[in-house]
Amino acid sequence: MDTAHSVEHGVDTDHIHGHEEHHHEETFLTKYIFSQDHKMISKQFLITGMFWGVVGGLLSVLFRLQLGFPNETFPFLESFLGKWAEGGKISQEFYYALITMHGTILVFFVLTGGLSGTFANLLIPFQVGSRDMASPFVNMLSYWFFLIAGVIMLFSFFIQTGPASGGWTAYPPLNGMRNTGVNLGSGLGFDLWALGMTFFIASSLMGALNYVSTVLNLRTKGMSMMKLPLTVWALMFTAIVGILSFPALLAGVVLLEFDRLLDTSFYLNNIIINGQLLGYKGGSPILFEHLFWFLGHPEVYIIILPAMGIVSEVLAVHSRKPIFGYKAMILSLIAILILSFIVWAHHMFVTGLNPNLGAIFTLFTLLIAIPSAIKVFNWIGTIWRGKVRLTSAALFAIGFVSMFISGGLTGIILGNSSIDIQLHDTMFVVAHFHIVMGIAAFFGMFAGVYHWFPRLYGRYMNETLGQIHFYVTLVGAYCIFFPMHFMTGLPRRYYSYANFETFNNFNNLAAFMSIVSIIVFLAQLLFLVNFFYSIFKGRKLEGEYANPWDSNTLEWTAPVERLHGNWPGDIPEVYRWPYDYSVNGRAFTPQNVPLKDGEAAH
Repeated sequence: MDTAHSVEHGVDTDHIHGHEEHHHEETFLTKYIFSQDHKMISKQFLITGMFWGVVGGLLSVLFRLQLGFPNETFPFLESFLGKWAEGGKISQEFYYALITMHGTILVFFVLTGGLSGTFANLLIPFQVGSRDMASPFVNMLSYWFFLIAGVIMLFSFFIQTGPASGGWTAYPPLNGMRNTGVNLGSGLGFDLWALGMTFFIASSLMGALNYVSTVLNLRTKGMSMMKLPLTVWALMFTAIVGILSFPALLAGVVLLEFDRLLDTSFYLNNIIINGQLLGYKGGSPILFEHLFWFLGHPEVYIIILPAMGIVSEVLAVHSRKPIFGYKAMILSLIAILILSFIVWAHHMFVTGLNPNLGAIFTLFTLLIAIPSAIKVFNWIGTIWRGKVRLTSAALFAIGFVSMFISGGLTGIILGNSSIDIQLHDTMFVVAHFHIVMGIAAFFGMFAGVYHWFPRLYGRYMNETLGQIHFYVTLVGAYCIFFPMHFMTGLPRRYYSYANFETFNNFNNLAAFMSIVSIIVFLAQLLFLVNFFYSIFKGRKLEGEYANPWDSNTLEWTAPVERLHGNWPGDIPEVYRWPYDYSVNGRAFTPQNVPLKDGEAAH
């Protein structure tokens, strides 16, 4: 390999052949199934998350058919869903199951497990300069607990009474009792939901502890905390939020199962069914809301923080500029981390919350807009007057900024308790959180997949298909969710609005949104085709060491051949921060290129 080329790309050839790497023989099982290699585990999380993305998206298409065309029948649905769609019309019971499982799957199994699991596993060891995670075995367990949780959730679709159908927030008293006859999904389906969530939380905690340990303890020589890429900062803070908040949900769900199975009264009090007063005394369903939202609101940031880190990296690389305001980015992440724990009750303004307490939560909710705005200004500052390469990754990163601004502005509106009480449980809320958390996080995830696909598979994804995927998804997402802001007073989670004359003027709009949702879903299938085709047939990276985007971070200094241990020789030493783009007459300068005489580190 050419020496000058090696130095330009940050590869220290003196160390590559310095000593032999000891490889142990790997079987198919140890390499692909029970792998302890962070790169393989990253792929496992990604492909499992993509499967759940298809399932969750398909569920939304099914209930959008009901919302857009409430008086129509679709005979193919009966062939597909059996008793849940007799006569070609989705039953009311199954409609609520679709909404419950759609929320659960996309929030937890795609945008938490899929997003953090994929990119924390891929990037943290590479970018901090480590051969693997602090505990590869625990890392493997975190994936297998994630997979078991998913299998349990999937199994619940095939039991006689159907999956959980009491909302992804699992509120009691609706979900607090079994076999009430009120809700079939409150039987075994909900028990499976609770069991699946228990495995999922265990997976998340194992992964998060591993990520934080790796960042704090396994950084390579010269890699101080202020030389870490923003992706690593974001993923580490995400893990910290998860460690501190997921146990609250675990406690809440376990106590809920105690109420259901052992007739305790943590959440139940004065329950009357068919005129008969049941023996539950002293519980409070509001207690569950506190426990749920103590995780539920930090969960929003568990989802969005990794996307923020990915977008920061992608925009800097493809704008050919140093990231604007590196320290401000880190400080804003810290502010978001802290504030995310003291805003949970803004989800509970309609529960009879003391107005004085409500004012405090309103204040902190509005305060969290400040670090979020800092990040937006810094992203725009990074792009500003940069030589932006509009690759698929860069487009999705820019789309993320657009979505984050659009959805974040309505968050400021909903953060005000007096307005939130009027808008609570309306389509305005659905529009807000889908844009700012759902679609924005997906855009961050797609940006990351397109950007690091060559690192994962040694090939490129098809750019033409990637651009089609971006534009259809961007326009389609706005067509679906932007009109919801103006569906004045339209309540969410209703099976049909046909009996409400007030809402008849939204019929054509609802049908339009349903048609667009099908188109957007098909665009995601196009992404899947591009992804799996490119794994086997995509254009290969050229050379033993390839840096397709001319990036500075350490993952591009490892050989294209995916070694267990990342680098065949010594681990690269770090001399500079990760954002030296278009500096000192050089287009890019990898972190492990030594400083020249008279050159100061950033």
